[in-house]
Amino acid sequence: MNTNNTNLRSLAQKRKLAIGTGVSMEPLRDDSSYREVLMREYNMVTPTYIMKFEALQPQRHHYNFEAADNFVAMAKANQMQVRGHNLVWHHSVPWWLTHGQWTKEELIHILRQHIHTVVGHYRGQLAAWDVVNEAVADQDSAGQRKRDTIWLRGIGPEYVELAFRWAHEADPTVPLFYNDYAGEGLGAKSDAIYAMVKELRQRDVPIHGIGFQMHVSIQNPPKPEEIAANMKRLGELGLQVQVTEMDVKIHDGSGTQEERVAAQTKVYRDILQVCLEAPNCTAFLTWEFADHHSWIPDFFGKPDSPLPFDQSYRPKAAYHAMVEVLKIDA
Repeated sequence: MNTNNTNLRSLAQKRKLAIGTGVSMEPLRDDSSYREVLMREYNMVTPTYIMKFEALQPQRHHYNFEAADNFVAMAKANQMQVRGHNLVWHHSVPWWLTHGQWTKEELIHILRQHIHTVVGHYRGQLAAWDVVNEAVADQDSAGQRKRDTIWLRGIGPEYVELAFRWAHEADPTVPLFYNDYAGEGLGAKSDAIYAMVKELRQRDVPIHGIGFQMHVSIQNPPKPEEIAANMKRLGELGLQVQVTEMDVKIHDGSGTQEERVAAQTKVYRDILQVCLEAPNCTAFLTWEFADHHSWIPDFFGKPDSPLPFDQSYRPKAAYHAMVEVLKIDA
């Protein structure tokens, strides 16, 4: 058990960094150990599901804010900031929407109404919104940077700009983020994200930050110098950067278990260090914090331990490395 002055939360606060995690409702409700570690270690939280389109508007015109309202109240009671996640995505879209036959004008109205309603409901209460999630394609296809989604097909590429404008109308005070994976380093996808957000900034679209999901692996670990360079060029556009969903797979790595854990620890240490050194990196979040709540084993069909705490909520080497990084000059 960590004393109050050596946990992630207290150390990050001294560095003026938000430190956080994705949070699922079931363990938050049912597991006292989960709640204890969450409250002790983190000052920023992202709900993993309950603020997505499907959860908040399961039927057209019928919104269900109960779970999300309870989450926001919990965070407020424990002096935690909340990242709203997310407004526009191609997953977690309700059945009524995906199976409807909509004109462009109807789909614009549906999306605008959803964003205005949801962002307006939480006006003044959140630290950030992930407005658009994963809109850039993994591979450039005939010059098309945007991912093929219901929004691109039904509205056109301007849906990204419209979403940010509508969110800003509903709450002019909340920072608005574009969030994506595999765009944290340097390469074709990060270049496409950079080009997109640069164009948005040139058009005076109210976008304030970029979320680096950082679902990474020790098999092909991120290069700290590339991430630093990417953060720098985004900062030159006037944009914040937040590491929003980090986890580090080890099942696809090589070497002994001890060697894989050491490699994972280095990744966590390096990326947190990069964030601390970048003036525009304002938050560092993992996607859940204990291994048995990770999405990775089920998704990949392989056992893994990608997070800073083990299945018994014991801090792992990655956790201790993060503490040591935060202690430097704290």
